[in-house]
Amino acid sequence: MTADTIYALSSGSPPAAIAVVRISGPGADGALRRLAGRLPPPRVATLARLREPDGEPLDSALVLRFPGPASATGEDVTELHLHGGRAVVAGVLDALGRLAGLRPAAPGEFTRRAFENGRLDLAEAEGLADLLAAETRSQKRAALALAGGALSRRIADWQGRILALSARLEATIDFSDEGEVGEGLPQGWATALAAVSHEIAESLERPAAERLRDGVRIVVAGPPNAGKSSLINSLCGRDVAITSPSAGTTRDVLEAPLAMGGRPVLLVDTAGLRESEDPVEQAGVERAGRQMAVADIILWLGLPAECPDAERAILIQAKSDVSEPDPAAELRVSVVTGEGLDALANALSTRAAELLPQEGEVALNARHRSALAEAMEGLSLAGGSGDPLICAEGLRHARHALDRVTGRAGLEDMLDTLFGSFCIGK
Repeated sequence: MTADTIYALSSGSPPAAIAVVRISGPGADGALRRLAGRLPPPRVATLARLREPDGEPLDSALVLRFPGPASATGEDVTELHLHGGRAVVAGVLDALGRLAGLRPAAPGEFTRRAFENGRLDLAEAEGLADLLAAETRSQKRAALALAGGALSRRIADWQGRILALSARLEATIDFSDEGEVGEGLPQGWATALAAVSHEIAESLERPAAERLRDGVRIVVAGPPNAGKSSLINSLCGRDVAITSPSAGTTRDVLEAPLAMGGRPVLLVDTAGLRESEDPVEQAGVERAGRQMAVADIILWLGLPAECPDAERAILIQAKSDVSEPDPAAELRVSVVTGEGLDALANALSTRAAELLPQEGEVALNARHRSALAEAMEGLSLAGGSGDPLICAEGLRHARHALDRVTGRAGLEDMLDTLFGSFCIGK
């Protein structure tokens, strides 16, 4: 058990209607007894009058006790539900700071203790962090899935199946001389291995979590004075870009985060693409080119035939209120009359949905993908050799790589599976 006891304000900054102060560690019950004068029953919200050690009243609060290990952190936990005024919160935190054995929690320390005590794994902790940062419906749903253990359960399934394959190999290696299992690979072993490899490969091919976190990158591009900044302002519903009848007004990259259909997108305004002797405008054109190169979607407001990347582009005829229809354009749009704006927003929402993880689908971040890629290397090694020793080494590599995702499982699990399935030993 951790030697010290930590405390912190676990709700938003005051003033607020209610403020929650959390205490975790071996001294949690003692701290509550010092402030409330008694200990309420576990998991029962109880009204208590909190006082300073010298008897000065602090607040009338609801208090709860969660004895470990069945608590959020796996330790004894106490929660103080206070009136959310600044003076009340400051007084309670000051009183806790003067109790022996207590100290303020470091950032993320409650979650770290939960991980260290087996109350959640690394992937679930990442999901909790994503949930705190979520700004759109799709971000929230993906974070809830991760925090709720969706990825952890999938990893556990793969680990269990790979452990079973490892156990069968170990039996093959140990008893090959006795003829009990056979000298080659176990029957059906390669098929089972291929099934796991296929599932992991499919997960790696799905959209990444970074795009869900940062937003689908939509770059608005085209020649000067094509209406790019005006279109950005219309899609955002506010003036985020400077507009002017003069060509070349936009010289730098401007980014505007937005939610479309509950999905995160990032609109990027760029300088007009043209030849120029002005070094500042030249720099803006170069930056526009770099933005187009990394765009998920390009809104092209120039002549359709001049679009540099039609595969990722939606061809827009802007200023449709003052121009003749162009049959090559996909959408005609006017920020003056509103023509085509709803259709454009729907098209962007649909295209963004195709690029983002589907609802309820586990979104892998860079750390997850790196670990799964390493696991695939191990499985490929195992599947590409008929030597049981090499296969066993590949599976061991895959198991350790999967372990990096959750921070759980290891050699003991393999040994348990080995001895439990084949009854090796006396």
